[in-house]
Amino acid sequence: MDAPRAPLALPAALRQFDELPGPRGVPFFGNILQIDVPGMHLQLERWCEVFGPVFRLRLGRRRVVVVGDHALIATALRDRPDGFRRTTRLGEIWAEMGLANGVFGATGEDWKRQRRMVMAGFDPAHIRNYFPSLQRVALRLVERWRRAARQQASIDLQADLMRYTVDTIAGLAFGAEVDTLGSDEDVIQRHLNRIFPALAQRMFAPLPTWRWFRSAADRQLARSVAEVGASVEGFIAQARARLAADPALRTHPRNLLEAMLVAADEPDSGIRDRDVSGNVLTMLLAGEDTTANTLAWTLHLLWTNPATLAKATAEVQRVCADAAVPTFEQVAQLDYIEACAHEAMRLKPVAPVNAVEALRDTTVGDVHVPRGMVVIGVMRRDATSERHIVDAGAFDPERWLGDASSAASSAKRISMPFGAGPRICPGRYLALLEMKMALAVLLGHFELAAVGTDDGQPPREKLQLAMAPVGLRMRLRERAADHA
Repeated sequence: MDAPRAPLALPAALRQFDELPGPRGVPFFGNILQIDVPGMHLQLERWCEVFGPVFRLRLGRRRVVVVGDHALIATALRDRPDGFRRTTRLGEIWAEMGLANGVFGATGEDWKRQRRMVMAGFDPAHIRNYFPSLQRVALRLVERWRRAARQQASIDLQADLMRYTVDTIAGLAFGAEVDTLGSDEDVIQRHLNRIFPALAQRMFAPLPTWRWFRSAADRQLARSVAEVGASVEGFIAQARARLAADPALRTHPRNLLEAMLVAADEPDSGIRDRDVSGNVLTMLLAGEDTTANTLAWTLHLLWTNPATLAKATAEVQRVCADAAVPTFEQVAQLDYIEACAHEAMRLKPVAPVNAVEALRDTTVGDVHVPRGMVVIGVMRRDATSERHIVDAGAFDPERWLGDASSAASSAKRISMPFGAGPRICPGRYLALLEMKMALAVLLGHFELAAVGTDDGQPPREKLQLAMAPVGLRMRLRERAADHA
């Protein structure tokens, strides 16, 4: 006689949106009046502790599931581009501001075409060809900081690093010499700096007042978008002129834009001129804010951890010796410096929230997510939790060294500063190269005399799509060999 069969296990019932916990809202507006955009990431992290790792928000008519569990976030991010996309609202605001769309906001087949073009520019062989441009910008950064050191001047750290990243992107990505480090003029930087804050503010505005009447700030934003657009078209025109004058550049492009244009000109690429413009704009915006802010946070964390700073400095002096600017091979050997950048991104991610929109009915854990619902990932919660990482609040670059180490495995698995899945940031290796170069020339030529705020308090975190330190300043001393 056969043994009785065990009853079939029935799938657990999925939770619906209205069953989730969450902060109480008000009629019509829901929770949107409670959102403090510059501190939204901190609000969401606090609410995760109150309501758990999955909770709900109502932002006007929009229903949002907030997720603070790294495994659930990774699952959603890896289900792109087929299951999730950038939010419709981001696309609407982006287009309304007059910004050309690039791979950052593209979806579906459009994204796949643009991704192929962009990745052609980020080919490792091409990146090595771009390196001399990065060296030239790094030397300009050294000269700017040398003048400040000799004058014993306090440096606005974020502003100077923004100059460095704008000059780097312009030279390395577009083949254009935009020397904001060599002067106090910052026209393109000033225009760029208006775009992300306005985009973030409009995405979470209770009412679209800019559609009904334009304030002075709205009019200035429109002028800035137009100025940046003109710069972008200028970069593209210059690159096309170079390609026409020297056909050999089609085989050996000297910068990202030339490589993208070559890929776009391939038969059946499906790439339009506006797609190229959108990706040039994306590189300017994303390359400026994210890299500069990560560098600023890294320097703050190094200053507040003297033993780690000493190790980082020793590595630079050992690997780079007396080089005025490191070579490509030397930068590649700066493993501890790279670990410092990764650890800074774990503790101070420039993208502490990541919002996606469901393209089909799906699930996030045990929660039913219907098509069109937004899911916001709270990226730092698990990456700084003792539940997942030992001594999680400490700045410890050692945890990133050694593939076999459980600490390295855990940190790499949980911290996702560049996203995850097919839409992971295509410029992540280039961003690390920029960061390592800046840290190498800083620690090679200077001693840190101070890094902090005027009031001596830790720098406040401010979210404007990218999360930046507020009021961080730096003072430097020249090293003896440089001073001599």
